[in-house]
Amino acid sequence: MDVSTPHQSTRPDPANRSRAGAALPLLLAAGLVVMWSSGFVGAELGTRQAPATTLLAWRFLVVGALLVGWCLWRGARMAPRDLALHALLGLLAQAGYLYGVVAAAEAGVPAGTSALVAALQPMVAAALAVPLLGERVRGRQVLGLVVGLAGVGLVVGADLIRAGAAPWWAYALPFGAMLSLVAATLVERRSRPGGSLVEALAVQCAVSAVLFTGLAASTGTLAPPATPGFWAAVAWVVVLSTLGGYGLYWVNLARTSVARVSALLYLTPPTTLVWTWLMFGDPVGPGALAGMAVCVAAVLLVRSPGR
Repeated sequence: MDVSTPHQSTRPDPANRSRAGAALPLLLAAGLVVMWSSGFVGAELGTRQAPATTLLAWRFLVVGALLVGWCLWRGARMAPRDLALHALLGLLAQAGYLYGVVAAAEAGVPAGTSALVAALQPMVAAALAVPLLGERVRGRQVLGLVVGLAGVGLVVGADLIRAGAAPWWAYALPFGAMLSLVAATLVERRSRPGGSLVEALAVQCAVSAVLFTGLAASTGTLAPPATPGFWAAVAWVVVLSTLGGYGLYWVNLARTSVARVSALLYLTPPTTLVWTWLMFGDPVGPGALAGMAVCVAAVLLVRSPGR
């Protein structure tokens, strides 16, 4: 005797819904790591074709025109306070951060090294969160900060003694980029500006487009090279790095804490090393591997729970 009830098979399975809900944060996190890492690769691709200011100007002219055009077509409106805050975030998280990364690539700093330096962001953010956000940092996390700095020192030191290495001052550029992103993250967390993600990106990209277009024009580097490689690099950084990586950064930040999102950036150095090994054949030396191991230990110290 058939006692099945076919109509029950069409009901949503709570277990499936639970699994899908649990998978979404993992997908968002993995997407952020992969897309964020693409920015370091895109910086190296673009600066092989043109100066850093040229790449940044056309990157933001293209993505800014797309996003602003979309917002105008949709009739989007934003309060003056939110507009000003997103303009500030654009200056810090896009103009400041990306100029440091791309200028470092132009000066010869390897993409993997820039990614590793930028991955110090969670440690610095944790240190500044104590006085600025009132968060507590345990002794174990303080030790992690020190260990992480040692790990970065190993990687940078290995690059400095390598033949054809970038000049010593170029390694300050990714550090400055990292500090600019930390400042943007703390400002966003304290102020909580309104507006949708697309509206926020439109304002931030428009501000960056104005800044980098003016900088490129004043230095005589605004004219793009007539090479397919340059426009391929622009498409790479627009789609993967800006809309993908930068957009997913704020999506993840809206869903969870600063510490959890920032900690994902620790996974960008090994991902970037894989990118550059596959695309450029860049070797992964023992100094970089040692620095990576030390930074992993630092992450465990910072992320580990107390007793």
